Amino acid sequence: MRRLKALAECSDEPNGITRPYLGPAHRKAVDLIGTWMTDGGMSPRIDAIGNVIGRYTGIGRDAPLLLIGSHIDSVPNAGMFDGTLGVVTAIEAVSHCHAAGKRFPFAIEVAAFGDEEGSRYPSTLGGSRLLAGIFDDAILDEADARGMTRRASLAAFGCDPKSVAADGHRSERMLGYIEVHIEQGPVLESKGLAVGVVSSINGASRGMVEVRGEGGHAGTIPMRWRQDALCAAAEMILAVERRAQAEEDLVATVGHIEVPGGAVNSVSGLARFTIDVRSPSDHRRQAAIEDLTGELQAVAARRRVAIAMSFGYQAPATPCDARLSNLLADAVRSQGVSPMRLPSGAGHDAMSFRDRAPIAMLFVRCRGGVSHSPLEFASVADIDTAARTLIDFLERLAATT
Repeated sequence: MRRLKALAECSDEPNGITRPYLGPAHRKAVDLIGTWMTDGGMSPRIDAIGNVIGRYTGIGRDAPLLLIGSHIDSVPNAGMFDGTLGVVTAIEAVSHCHAAGKRFPFAIEVAAFGDEEGSRYPSTLGGSRLLAGIFDDAILDEADARGMTRRASLAAFGCDPKSVAADGHRSERMLGYIEVHIEQGPVLESKGLAVGVVSSINGASRGMVEVRGEGGHAGTIPMRWRQDALCAAAEMILAVERRAQAEEDLVATVGHIEVPGGAVNSVSGLARFTIDVRSPSDHRRQAAIEDLTGELQAVAARRRVAIAMSFGYQAPATPCDARLSNLLADAVRSQGVSPMRLPSGAGHDAMSFRDRAPIAMLFVRCRGGVSHSPLEFASVADIDTAARTLIDFLERLAATT
């Protein structure tokens, strides 16, 4: 907890936690984490994309690799546990093993990724994508709001963007990727459980809906003649909510709506809103999108407005590996906790390793399910349970490797 608080002091804003990728606070956090890794018996390095990675050597020259990681970048005005809890817990677990003189038939690398939140550049997960071997060099030329490219920011950070290709090539056999993370939801708390085993990371589709009607004067157009884009959008938004409520584990959200040129005394001629649809099943997610497409088009026809829909972001669901998840569940059970399985509604760095390496995730209870907020909180007791679970998992994995 002291280390989490120390990382919370690494902020580009004086009040709260704001730690964007490749900013001054990120650099300070990287240096701090590198020190802790060294103290814990690891050899840290900063790679070409700004990740800090601590290596704990295994037994034998050809030992395979287990990667344990999470992220240290943040959204603006963030909490102190999102991402950083997983990094600090991994460091603590390896440090404990080092102090006990334990080595495993696999090497361990603890990775502190810097680009999970996507709060600075248009694309995200660059750090974990590099380690997974699926990095797209084109994103090096993306620019932030101030016009500074990722390539230029990396150089200023002390990295060499020209080394990206080399850092993205891993010859070692990967046993898997493990991530500890706060749940960012209320399920574990509602069940009275300190930790839980993630079954899969939900797939997500994000899109934009544009509704075009006929604008006009609010006082002179009779109600029966109106082609009100905003009223049509409102009905569509409720249809999105209704479709999600009809199916377990499906969530759909309209997080933003805009009415260009809107005024208190005008009928709206144009409205736009976002849609975010998520499910642990790609099939059910796509079926929901098809249903919503038909429903929204029906609303548009009935209200005599035009509609245009586009889904520009598609992320497939990422199932967790059965073997690693079962070992993690056994480790949870060893702590006297019932190993509940639950899906993750939020995206994580673990998604980058889909089809690249087996993955498993451990969720830690957070108060009220609150995240991306200064009110984010996980207790010392629950964090202790997570750390002990991770250490026990390492022992179980060693016994079966």
